[in-house]
Parts: sequence; C-alpha cells; structure tokens
Amino acid sequence: MGPGGIATIIAACSLFVIAVAISYAVLRIGRLIDEAKVSLKTVTDETKPLIEEVTTTVQLVNGPLESLNRITKNAEELTGKISEVASGFLVKGGPAVKVLGLLVSAAQMKKSRSYKKKAE
Repeated sequence: MGPGGIATIIAACSLFVIAVAISYAVLRIGRLIDEAKVSLKTVTDETKPLIEEVTTTVQLVNGPLESLNRITKNAEELTGKISEVASGFLVKGGPAVKVLGLLVSAAQMKKSRSYKKKAE
C-alpha cells in the first residue's frame, strides 16, 4: 500500500466521520421537530377550551352592556326633553319671565306697604 492508498483511506474515514456527523444532526433536528409538533398540539388542545370560555364570558357581559346602553339612551332622550322644556320655559317673554315679574312686583308692593306703615 502506497501513499495514495493511505490518502484514500484517510479521505474515506474523514468522509465517514462527516456523514456520521450530518446524520446525527439530522436525527437531532427530527427529534426537535417532533417535540415542537407535540408542544403545538398541547397548546392547541389547551387553548380551545380557553377560547370557548372567553366567548361565553363575552356573551354574558354583552347582556348587561346592552341593558346599560338602553338605559343611557333613555337618559339621553330624557335630558333632551328636559332641555327643550327648560329652553321653552325660559324664552324671553315666556311664562317663567312673567311669573318672575309678578313675584318681583308683589315683593316691591309688600316692601312699599311696609315703608308706608313705618312712616305713619
């Protein structure tokens, strides 16, 4: 066996070592992919009931929110009606001004009568 034969054996051994290293890496990557698959399945199995619970919770919360929405809408309508009545009542020359004028004139008359009684 000459130097060419020894070089061939060394090259063959080094290629064998490289092939073993590559196959070991492929096996490790295969195991990693299997573990990732199992983890993904576990997460999926655990997430599905959580999503169903969240959906139920949202549906249960939406009922009172719809009721609250109706209440606030009714309060808004009531506020609008009160505003309309108040603005109509306080219009210049409206009933509120007339009543206020009547009260002021009555108070002035009472005051003037009390001054007359004191003066006498």
